[in-house]
Amino acid sequence: MTTALREKFSSQAAPEVLTALRQIAESQGRQFQAVLDEALRGYIDRQQTERPRRHVMASFASSLDEFNNLYRELAK
Repeated sequence: MTTALREKFSSQAAPEVLTALRQIAESQGRQFQAVLDEALRGYIDRQQTERPRRHVMASFASSLDEFNNLYRELAK
C-alpha cells in the first residue's frame, strides 16, 4: 500500500465551512483531511474544465432515458 505525499499548509476559513467539513467527515467515517482534499480537488476540476460535471451529465442521460418520448413530442 502506498501513501500519498502530503504537504502541510496553513490557511483560514469561515467557521461554518470548517464545521460543515468536519460534520461530513464524521458522518462518513472519514478523516477531515481526506474530505478537505476531495473538496479542493473538486474545486480545481471545476475551475480547469469547461465541461459539465459528471453528476449533471448522468442526471441528463437518466432524464433522456426516462422521458425521451415526452421530449420528442414537446419538440414538435
